[in-house]
Amino acid sequence: QVQLVETGGGLVQAGGSLRLSCVASGIPFSINAFAWYRQAPGKSREFVASIGSRGSRSYNDPVKGRFTISRDNAKNTVYLQMNSLKTEDTAVYYCQQGATWGQGTQVTVSS
Repeated sequence: QVQLVETGGGLVQAGGSLRLSCVASGIPFSINAFAWYRQAPGKSREFVASIGSRGSRSYNDPVKGRFTISRDNAKNTVYLQMNSLKTEDTAVYYCQQGATWGQGTQVTVSS
């Protein structure tokens, strides 16, 4: 059974940084693309970033230049480094691969 587990969320002041991790199991990690999504209160789930099996990266406009997605195939882990955080980044962040979603990790950015 495919499982994705996110960690690293928390409370941080605007301008600060957090690094989220997504550990995958039950999947041939190195050949799959992964993505991060987020969902803020009262809003629909929004694409954040993705990374392909060959390392190609894509970002949604609101996070370009501030967030970096990466992967470590040896650790079956996808990361989302979030810098220069804004209050607008407050949301539950989810790791996604195909039809599988993680449980989410809360990121709260205070002013």
